[in-house]
Amino acid sequence: MKHLYRSRDNRKIAGVCGGLGEYFDIDPTLLRIIFVILLLPGGLPGFIPYIILWVLTPLKPRS
Repeated sequence: MKHLYRSRDNRKIAGVCGGLGEYFDIDPTLLRIIFVILLLPGGLPGFIPYIILWVLTPLKPRS
């Protein structure tokens, strides 16, 4: 069973996009671009979900 974790290795700020990329098996850079685009129309559509994911998603356990 797959679990959503924030990435320890593929991170720029908090590892949210890296973790989402690992979970959905897509490039985290694409997710980072999406979050930046969502920040442009005033910030809240991209900022709030990122902060919520940062707070609620646990950090990936060490291997």
